[in-house]
Amino acid sequence: MSRIEKAFASRKALIPYITLGYPSADTALEVVPRLEEWGADMVELGIPFSDPLADGVTIQEASLQALSRGMNPGLALEIASRLRRKVALPLVFMSYYNPIFHFGLSAFCRACAESGVDGLIVPDLPPEEGGDLGQACEKNGLDLVYLLAPNSGKSRIGLVAGRSRGFIYLVSLTGVTGPREALPKGLEAFVRRVRRETSLPLAVGFGIAGPEQAKRVARVADGVIVGSRIVQLIKDDPGLGKLGEFVRGLRAALDSAT
Repeated sequence: MSRIEKAFASRKALIPYITLGYPSADTALEVVPRLEEWGADMVELGIPFSDPLADGVTIQEASLQALSRGMNPGLALEIASRLRRKVALPLVFMSYYNPIFHFGLSAFCRACAESGVDGLIVPDLPPEEGGDLGQACEKNGLDLVYLLAPNSGKSRIGLVAGRSRGFIYLVSLTGVTGPREALPKGLEAFVRRVRRETSLPLAVGFGIAGPEQAKRVARVADGVIVGSRIVQLIKDDPGLGKLGEFVRGLRAALDSAT
């Protein structure tokens, strides 16, 4: 059983996102082990990109600051390698396709495997165009995770279900990342539609701002992804006390979901 499979095996998976290089190159080395301690089951490591189309203001600003300080895929791999010696949970890169392509698909996937990375999420890569990266991931034992939006039809859901490995990333709403006051009313129906087409775990992200929303998601999905609020708390409280309280609250909410 892979690390990603284990993350979903015994409880609802809590999946925080952080932007590598923000606010500093060493932040991830401090934060990720603490996230594991506080109850995270997997961590999504964002590789900054200059044109992050799927990201809202918080992650856009974090990415631009990280880029200005020199963060790049090579440094991201180095950080992942150092993290792998500190934590047991799965590490998944979130990157746009351009940085991976310029690094070289095979070379990047090989380096990911050597660094202890378990999978890739590439939000601007449609499954119809993901064959080459998918082959490189499979060759190196990586899971390539595709995304589904709420307006996805049955054929699209079937295509993504057939191409994704590890889990499927369900986008809770149309638009970009960022906390919302309320999640869409049709979220549960969306998750059920996808559930009928696949046995893969389903993790929901975009817009989840707190424990009550996370609990609602956990009642129907297998995992909850929280990004913008995590990034904001890292910025606002370098001591990480507020982040710890927030993540422990998410963990408790997921554990109480019925």
